[in-house]
Amino acid sequence: MIQDINQADAQLREHPDPHESGTPVPRTVIAVVSLALLWAVGYIFMAHPSADPSLGDSRTSKELMAQAGGGAGAVDGAQIFGAQCAACHQASGSGVPGVFPPLAGSEWVNGKDSLAANILLHGISGKLTVKGQAYQGAMPAFGDKLSDAQIAAVLSHVRTQFGNSAGKVDEAAVKAARESTKGRTTPWTGDDELAKLK
Repeated sequence: MIQDINQADAQLREHPDPHESGTPVPRTVIAVVSLALLWAVGYIFMAHPSADPSLGDSRTSKELMAQAGGGAGAVDGAQIFGAQCAACHQASGSGVPGVFPPLAGSEWVNGKDSLAANILLHGISGKLTVKGQAYQGAMPAFGDKLSDAQIAAVLSHVRTQFGNSAGKVDEAAVKAARESTKGRTTPWTGDDELAKLK
């Protein structure tokens, strides 16, 4: 009997199970979802999904350059630098102390244009001294990745920015450097080999 009373008291203390009542989802949420669904359906019908896929953008890079106002063959060295070089050498050309050498004031950048071209064409592996500080690492080769015009453009950018005043590099100089080292398949071994090209 006492046990039945204790059970009845315990049951009276329990709260009823929660219910969602008549509005399980707020009306504003239903309205937003409905509008998004209507927009998506309308977008599909307005996008002409039955259009011929062969009518896509099939312009060549020369056509794109001409339309951008750069003229045929114009290459943006700053854009190439931002895409290929800035991750290591930084947007300011200051490099990362002890890790990546600076381009600003570098004797390698401000040296002969053929030297700078060879560095980009074949890369560097091993110790390289820049402005009196030794860097141990590797720089990738861009000879297979960039054309002569692109290498000339990025070198011209680097040699005329960051306080450098070495002057521009023309495509012919890069082509000559590529031709003179066409048999090379390995990167330059830092100071040891590059000093001979100075």
